Amino acid sequence: TAPAVRFSPAARSLFDEPLGIAVRGLGPRQPVTLRASVRDEAGERFEATARYEAEESGELDLSRSPALPGGSFSGLEPMGLLWALQPQKPFWCMVKRDVQTPLRLLLEVFEGHGPPLGRLLAEAQHERIFLQDGVQRVPVREGRIRATLFLPPGEAPFPGIIDIHGLEGGLFEHRASLLANHGFATLALAYYRYEDLPQNPTEFHLEYFEEAVNYMLQHPQVKRSKLGLLGYSKGGELCLAMAAFLKNITAVASINSPVAVTAIPLCYKDKIIPSIPAHEERATVKQSNVFDCSDVFDDPFQVPGHQSLIPVEKIEANLLFIAGQDDNLIQSEYFAIETCKRLQAQGKNNFQILSYPGTGHYFDPPFFPLNAIGRHPILLKRTILGGELKAFSKAQVQAWPKIQAFFNKYLNEK
Repeated sequence: TAPAVRFSPAARSLFDEPLGIAVRGLGPRQPVTLRASVRDEAGERFEATARYEAEESGELDLSRSPALPGGSFSGLEPMGLLWALQPQKPFWCMVKRDVQTPLRLLLEVFEGHGPPLGRLLAEAQHERIFLQDGVQRVPVREGRIRATLFLPPGEAPFPGIIDIHGLEGGLFEHRASLLANHGFATLALAYYRYEDLPQNPTEFHLEYFEEAVNYMLQHPQVKRSKLGLLGYSKGGELCLAMAAFLKNITAVASINSPVAVTAIPLCYKDKIIPSIPAHEERATVKQSNVFDCSDVFDDPFQVPGHQSLIPVEKIEANLLFIAGQDDNLIQSEYFAIETCKRLQAQGKNNFQILSYPGTGHYFDPPFFPLNAIGRHPILLKRTILGGELKAFSKAQVQAWPKIQAFFNKYLNEK
């Protein structure tokens, strides 16, 4: 029989779920190279390769066959061809804007170990989807709110989460859509650089976020009086501020976030929290005109008066801090530890920290490719975000179910 690729599930799978990959019909102990590739919405190609040897039976199953040295990874890594995908265009980051369309994975099987790649023996495509059947995607234009609500299939009401992204602005739906597959009514909230929202605000107003909280708590398909917040980077900072000042916030998961206001001051009623000063002159140039911006911000815990710090002592919600130990943009692990010390000094134990080695600032759900170098949102320079491919991929896979378990625990409590 001719070699053939077998996926499990066969035709399509959720983007954040494992995918079984096998090749049948090879010769006994036949050496082959597997290449996985996807194109993002901009048409940019991401790929990974791995070298294998078939079993005596002529079957190759990535769940039991280790990859040999010489490819993008080695060892027993059933999902290696997905987590090791890297852009062919330098410094390119995969962004998934339209969650209603799948990403198409192409898997090719080549003879031998090359280079160059040998004869093509087999190929197959597989769809990685963001919305399972029954998930509703509802654009939200209520009052000032610009957002998208994802509602799970099944019996309402559902535990509710507001999902807020970082300082790049715009509306990101990928994480919220994936959470809806796991049973959460999730609002992906834009807060600037989107439609008629401000393009270059000089301050953010917490009242806007309060409007989103009230929208969710009044929604007939969302559980009342308890709301979760999930924020990454600047979004996590905003989530902590929301929990400090607003009611009915029960659980907050903060990913690689400052605990002080950065870049743009935050206002609520008659209070203004100024942003920590950023010192562009402290950015140092590394190779290829990439900057190290790890020392750009003052330490908010050492600044006299702590004026930029979010008053975390006021937070009654349960807190989950997720920190990359190699975060080169924000000292997220240090911030999380110092914050928890402050809470502990107040007699509180409403916090936990998940800290991941080899993990930089960029942190998305499982199987999004590593983005170790990105554009600094304030200085607009190409900057080191940190992270190492294998460690980062493991952190994504480990943290994702823990985030869900955290929200399930505190949002479904009677």
